[in-house]
Amino acid sequence: MKQYHLGIEATLEIIGGKWKALIICLLMSGTKRTSELQHSITGISQKVLIQQLRELERDGLVKRFVYQQMPPKVEYSLTEYGVTANRIIDVMCFWGKENIRLRQERGEAIILLEEQPPEVSN
Repeated sequence: MKQYHLGIEATLEIIGGKWKALIICLLMSGTKRTSELQHSITGISQKVLIQQLRELERDGLVKRFVYQQMPPKVEYSLTEYGVTANRIIDVMCFWGKENIRLRQERGEAIILLEEQPPEVSN
């Protein structure tokens, strides 16, 4: 029998680590192919991405759909249960933005790229 002292232990077991929350966040906007996810997550290898996706699938948060075609096409999306993680991810995003803002106020050279205005080309 598995035991936890705090509920957060069970949460971190499922979505903890460097990549899983990012994967869930990206899948919140809809179904993605493996290559789309890898392109969106700087620094993740294909091997690690697939491992993380398989773990999320095993835990019931992500579903995988394999198209029977050549070359093979695989898409990932959130399950209904996976969508329930949205509240957690939103809170983490909000806290992260506030953390960056406070660090900027303290003089740290740090930026949040998603909030940068797009560059205008001439």
